Amino acid sequence: MGRLVVTNSITLDGVMQAPASPGEDRRDGFPYGGWAAPYHDESMAKAMGEGMGETGAMLFGRRTYEQFATFWPFQPDDNPYAKVLNAFPKYVASTTLREPLPWANSTLLKGDVVAAVRELKQRHDKAISILGSGELVRSLLPHGLIDELVLLIHPVALGRGRGLFTEHTALNLVKATTTATGVVIATYRAC
Repeated sequence: MGRLVVTNSITLDGVMQAPASPGEDRRDGFPYGGWAAPYHDESMAKAMGEGMGETGAMLFGRRTYEQFATFWPFQPDDNPYAKVLNAFPKYVASTTLREPLPWANSTLLKGDVVAAVRELKQRHDKAISILGSGELVRSLLPHGLIDELVLLIHPVALGRGRGLFTEHTALNLVKATTTATGVVIATYRAC
């Protein structure tokens, strides 16, 4: 059975909204898009590469899928992330998207997302990775479907923005490393 592994950048105060770029997600007038960019370094890239090596498929919420689908398919093949992301089977939880989906190897999950993800975990023997997709993560956590969270905790607090957690969530720390830029890469499992 496959493990469901969430990998997300968050701030010290738990915000996960718009880490990559200023225009990524301006919902609720969020002014701090791109907050994670100054902290990227080689050790973070290495850790993310190692995580991708354990992955057999990707699972996305609609918003993250649409952002990735407008970027990664258009990157050169010598980009190691693009090559892997474009080749992976991708599953999308959405009630508004319709097939065919634009990004190669993408499948729309049908029906109840919790039941669909349970079935997906049964079919895969490698990790199924979720990047971003906060609403999807929050919908799966209460059902015990997420096996591991890899949180890239950036040394910045924003004071506002959409967070990863919206209710009590107990976790066990299983591994932690710190990058040269001060990002703590912490791996947690649900209690």
